Amino acid sequence: MKVFKIEIKETLAQIVEIEANTVEEAIDRVHKKYKNEEIVLDWSNHVATQIDEYSE
Repeated sequence: MKVFKIEIKETLAQIVEIEANTVEEAIDRVHKKYKNEEIVLDWSNHVATQIDEYSE
């Protein structure tokens, strides 16, 4: 038998509403909240799974 490397990718997504003056400021605020674990994605945010051969 051969040995194969198979990659599993899971995608999580969540829509966040946030007040800001610009879209750049909104993205920055959400990024900071995510980094500070104020926004946490889990299994309920799962939207897709992809399984493919791993190529280096």
